[in-house]
Amino acid sequence: MTTHAELDFFSGHMDALPLYEGFRDRMLQIEPDTHLKVQKTQIGFYNRHLYACVSFMLNRRTDGFTLTLGLPYRLDSSMVAAASEPYPGRWTHHIRIDRGDRLDDELFSLLAEAADWADAKR
Repeated sequence: MTTHAELDFFSGHMDALPLYEGFRDRMLQIEPDTHLKVQKTQIGFYNRHLYACVSFMLNRRTDGFTLTLGLPYRLDSSMVAAASEPYPGRWTHHIRIDRGDRLDDELFSLLAEAADWADAKR
């Protein structure tokens, strides 16, 4: 169920809300120990640590959102719009989600890997 905080976050981007809800629901099925933290500029997905977030960083239009996830290596994929290594061994990847077919098994496999990696951190 979508919270008031999530609805507030999507104010001005309501066309992206159904896409986000589908993403969130599947992510919570895959990683049931995940908790969400809705902030002004992002919705964080946490287990012990942040492993992914939803924002509008790459999306100035209303039809999608940016998914950011962390991995211990640079992901070489056409789905990645931008990647950076903020410190050695930590790669941050930004992926534009603007269609339902972008929410595929490959993406959720990467998210599960990001969640496992975050959970293993001290």
